[in-house]
Amino acid sequence: MRIGIYGGSFNPVHKGHIHLAKAAADSFGLDRVFLVPSKVSPHRSSAEYAPEPDRIAMLALACAEDERLRVSSFELDSDRISYSVYTVRYFRSLYPDSQIWLLMGSDMLLTFDQWKSWQDIMKEAVIGAVSRNGGDLPQLEAKAEELSKYGRVELSRSAPVEVSSSEIRKKIENNEDFACYLSENVVQYIRYRGLYGSCQNI
Repeated sequence: MRIGIYGGSFNPVHKGHIHLAKAAADSFGLDRVFLVPSKVSPHRSSAEYAPEPDRIAMLALACAEDERLRVSSFELDSDRISYSVYTVRYFRSLYPDSQIWLLMGSDMLLTFDQWKSWQDIMKEAVIGAVSRNGGDLPQLEAKAEELSKYGRVELSRSAPVEVSSSEIRKKIENNEDFACYLSENVVQYIRYRGLYGSCQNI
């Protein structure tokens, strides 16, 4: 099988995340894509994160629309920082006979060679990048060629869906409409739980 791993804060999970996961599954012929919410991101503050059970619940709701999409709590269950090298090795141990793909948006690919143990990651997994900005394809192709000496890098040329979790959180906090950016069941969950400063709407 071909197993995709897609990590991130998913705070909250939005249509851009789900689009990337589906685009990767379609472009790279993946049998499953595991969305893996991070416990402590090395790049971001944890101050604005929704509680871990809520992030898992929202992911499960958003992934329900496609049977290829799954949720893994591996990084949340860990007691260390969510570095991708640990997650890749975990899925390699779970699926020793499968091809492991580490999925990311284009912004992440462009800085991938600054990640912890990035060369080790490329020995264990294929890197699959999906454009998150319609004009970044030349940069992506150049970076993929640069990285290809260390392992396999594939690009998806699917049309991007540009959405920002931080902008969604601001809209929720300011009581502005945010429903168009999220799956309807995730919108209802956020309102029900009063996440990100939203008013409950039961």
